[in-house]
Amino acid sequence: REERLREEEEEQKRQKLQAAENRARVMEAFLKEKEKEVLQLQEEAKTFITPENLEARIQQCLDNPRNYNFAIDKDGRIVKRTVLS
Repeated sequence: REERLREEEEEQKRQKLQAAENRARVMEAFLKEKEKEVLQLQEEAKTFITPENLEARIQQCLDNPRNYNFAIDKDGRIVKRTVLS
């Protein structure tokens, strides 16, 4: 009987240890994913328009006008584009 109880205790300890390891692995994966997201957001933030770079971005847009008014066919090719004024 004592041997059976000891084996059950050891099994419970192993299960608890395995559960703790699983939680640690899940938490580590979660932290890595969040760190990756933060790095991506920091990279995207470099192109944000801020009050400090507003004038430069306006000038850049005026120097390089773009025309987004066009039609495409089912294959994705541009069929018709309006004249940029």
